[in-house]
Amino acid sequence: MRQVIIYPGEDGYWVAECPSLPGCISQGKSKEEAISNISEAIKVYIETLKDDALPVPEENFEALVVAV
Repeated sequence: MRQVIIYPGEDGYWVAECPSLPGCISQGKSKEEAISNISEAIKVYIETLKDDALPVPEENFEALVVAV
């Protein structure tokens, strides 16, 4: 299980990123598409790390919403 952050991008697409996997970012025309795309990106990212015999970062997070 991985934390994913999703937010509207400047181009009208939804952006999704996985903070525990640096550079693991995707997007989609809808929230659902962005979530599907980031799920696939996470799988490929982790498979690539394993194929290259690199450690897979653990998922350790605490989610907060801060009102400003």
